[in-house]
Amino acid sequence: MERSLSMELVRVTEAAALASGRWMGLGNKEEADRAATEAMRDVFDTIPMKGTVVIGEGEMDEAPMLYIGEKLGNGYGPRVDVAVDPLEGTNIVASGQWNALAVLAVADHGNLLHAPDMYMDKIAVGPESVGQIDIDAPIIDNLKAVARAKNKDIEDLVVTILNRERHARIIHEIREAGARIKLLPDGDVAAAVNTAFDDTGVDLLLGSGGAPEGVLAAVGLKCLGGELQGRLLPQNEAEEERCRKMGIENFNKVLLMDDLVKGDDCIFAATGVTDGELLKGVYYKGSRATTQSLVMRAKSGTVRFVDGTHSMKKKPGLVIK
Repeated sequence: MERSLSMELVRVTEAAALASGRWMGLGNKEEADRAATEAMRDVFDTIPMKGTVVIGEGEMDEAPMLYIGEKLGNGYGPRVDVAVDPLEGTNIVASGQWNALAVLAVADHGNLLHAPDMYMDKIAVGPESVGQIDIDAPIIDNLKAVARAKNKDIEDLVVTILNRERHARIIHEIREAGARIKLLPDGDVAAAVNTAFDDTGVDLLLGSGGAPEGVLAAVGLKCLGGELQGRLLPQNEAEEERCRKMGIENFNKVLLMDDLVKGDDCIFAATGVTDGELLKGVYYKGSRATTQSLVMRAKSGTVRFVDGTHSMKKKPGLVIK
């Protein structure tokens, strides 16, 4: 992939964040998601690439745009797989909570897992703990391993996990071990990526969430030198059949980083929609708005934080072609 593609992709997530941020706190998650999706799709048309959506808003008959298989880009440049979540945290935006993102990931063609829309069990850590975790190990063993790798006591660890009834046992085990927990209303891509930044205070992500989000998080962690392990959790025969179409007959197969994102080159870009531990959300004042974004490339190891100030008068449609 071309080096300049990284900064081009930030324009895509900025547009989605600027469009959906207007819906923050208004209680309408559908409109927030629609705004993000339409803005993201419009800017993709200007990006120099030949992209194919492998993780998106659904199948062609389920989504009007950014559907799986849709072609993105202006038809020039590298051939790439694209994973998108125009608004990770629709409920978060609707209720004005933390850590909503506009996020995407890009890798060379054929290198992203075409994860079906189902649950995935996950464990994610930052660079210091790579090689120390095991999704099949007891919770206490993983906590001890991460604490040892980070030169911490278990009581110093902070674990993030989605606040769901299905996680009651895991939450109990974490607390019994003495570690602290940040319960998430939604949005485990941000939570997984946060494990790679000391400033966020997050050491480990555990629990099940969306499989597409698992692939997005894996790209982010690959850029940062972190690690995510996953296992698909089909809930019915239809979901099992989708796994088989992916070539996964053994539903207990542990998906490692190279299963989720192959090769040594991928790009992750995200823009904050609401404030979070890592990124500030969108702020509006008159005809101007500010954004904060993160863009990373695995091949170079470059991590950039991009602060943007946008004139909404000069680009009312969020894109200048």
